[in-house]
Amino acid sequence: MMKVRCSWCGDDPLYIQYHDSEWGVPVYADRVLFEYLLLETFQAGLSWITILRKRQNFAQAFDQFDYQKIALYDAKKYDELIENKGIIRNKLKIKSATGNANAFIKIQKEFGSFSTYIWSFSNNKPLNNNWAATDELPASTALSEKISKDLKKRGFKFVGATVVYAFMQAIGMVNDHMNKCFRHKEIEAQHHQM
Repeated sequence: MMKVRCSWCGDDPLYIQYHDSEWGVPVYADRVLFEYLLLETFQAGLSWITILRKRQNFAQAFDQFDYQKIALYDAKKYDELIENKGIIRNKLKIKSATGNANAFIKIQKEFGSFSTYIWSFSNNKPLNNNWAATDELPASTALSEKISKDLKKRGFKFVGATVVYAFMQAIGMVNDHMNKCFRHKEIEAQHHQM
């Protein structure tokens, strides 16, 4: 029997693999949270598949998403990144990576981990949605607005409500798989075991 998936992943093997194994799975490790945050900020205004196809290049260019190292990037490293054809060469987004890494570290110092901070917005529980079709998915929500405002207040850039909502979906803070998608029930079952 054919597996029913969310229509957005189409038939691209990379998209399908991401949809089936990562999207919507709750993430608590700070390094992985930072990776998604960095990738989502670069995705702003572009399609996610563009970012997925360049993910390995981003990992190489940004020291495997090591926020401690990224926080210390200097002008030389910035110039190197601007010349890197394997990533999105947006000057402001590249500059924001360093500022965001520093803001991320500040949050870790204040809350013990970024995970503790970010998951507190959903009372440490993933939120299960029940969508029948992809076009029902919101671009942002009241919660993503709230998180966006807080992140901006803490010095983050490129974290508008839409980017934050995509981040929430990616890290499994919301389960936005369509209700007929096979992953919806699997992820919901994981929530009950938590």
